[in-house]
Formats: sequence, C-alpha cells, structure tokens
Amino acid sequence: MSKYKVAIVDDHLLYRKSMTLLVNSFDEIEVIADAENGQEFLDLLEHHKIDVVLLDIQMPVLDGYQTCKKLQENYPDLKILIVSQLSTRESIHRIMELGAHGYFTKNSNPEQLEIAIKSVIEKDFYFGQELSSVVKEALFWEQNNPNSSEEDIILLSARELQILKLICSEKRSKEIADELFINIRTVEAHRKNIMDKTKTKNFIGVLLYALKNEILTIDELI
Repeated sequence: MSKYKVAIVDDHLLYRKSMTLLVNSFDEIEVIADAENGQEFLDLLEHHKIDVVLLDIQMPVLDGYQTCKKLQENYPDLKILIVSQLSTRESIHRIMELGAHGYFTKNSNPEQLEIAIKSVIEKDFYFGQELSSVVKEALFWEQNNPNSSEEDIILLSARELQILKLICSEKRSKEIADELFINIRTVEAHRKNIMDKTKTKNFIGVLLYALKNEILTIDELI
C-alpha cells in the first residue's frame, strides 16, 4: 500500500527533525521532504509530489500566510495543514480564507497529529477539539460579515445539504454512503457539486460560504 507523502515546513531545524521522526511512526504516512521557509518549499515542489504539507506560520523569507496563498494558486490539490503556536481567532480566520485545509496547534497531543493528517486527506478539513471555541469565534465573525447579495446565493439541494451536515460531523465518505444507502461515488459527486456551486476550492471554503449565506449555523458546523 502506498503511503501518504508529507512535507514539513518550519524554520526550526530541531523541530523539523523531531516531527519527521514522529510522523514517520504513523501508519501509511511518510515524510519525504522538509524546508525552513515557504520559498524553499515551493522550490522543492518542482521535484517532489507531496500529498500534505505541515506548514508553520511564523517563518522568514516567506511566511505561512504567503506560502498558503501561493500553494492555492499553483498547487490546488496539495492539502495544507497549518501547525503553529498561533491559535487566535484572527490567525485561524485568515488562514481559512487563504484556503488551508486545517489547523493544528503545537500544544496538541502528538498522537492527534496522525488523525489530523489523515483527516485533511480523507475529509478535506481538520480542526481539533482543543481549538473548537476559537474556531467558533472565527466562524462567528464570518457569519456576521456577509458579503454576498441575494442574487449571488446558490441554493443547495436537500441531499447536498444533508451531505454537507454529515461531513461537518466528521464522517468520511464511506460512512456517509452507508448511512444514506448510496454509493460512495455518489457522495463524492455531491461533494464536488457543492464545491462547484459555491465556487470554492476546498471544504473550508464551503464552510465559510455556508456561514456567510446563512445556509448553516455555527452549531451545525462545529
């Protein structure tokens, strides 16, 4: 079985090496590259195929925010998991807007990192329980700052809304398919249709869209 390929981007060498040892201990996951800043990572992407990048925010040369923006523009299929000491409402909201797939605080349990990596691959998003209150604050800000006119709002079908809620409850596509008695390919097709309709690049974008347009409430998301 092929392993998920991970890169670690952080300006502290000891941290990168320690993280490499930890991540390589996980099943079906291996670290194949690391970099000390965003620019170095962008350069190595020309020679490596990466599934998930563990990206710090505070770095020299090219920080996490700038790197995230460039990755979304040039490598939209790459999953971005922010791993940072910053856990403020502002930092989480900004990184969600830039298209990151998840946020993992460096104060979290190391064993939870395996779940986080697999979650951004299999579910397209991850926010740990330890960040739930801060994430809610960031999403609450989003909900109270709508930027779409009524003409811009795209209505989701009853089935799409049902699947959206199940994804928010952290169910995988296979679990959703089993619960709704449909094919897993049908679930994936609905996920794609939701993203196409809302013109978003990943599921975090869908969450922001749903809040801005009052399709879902905060309590339905987290």
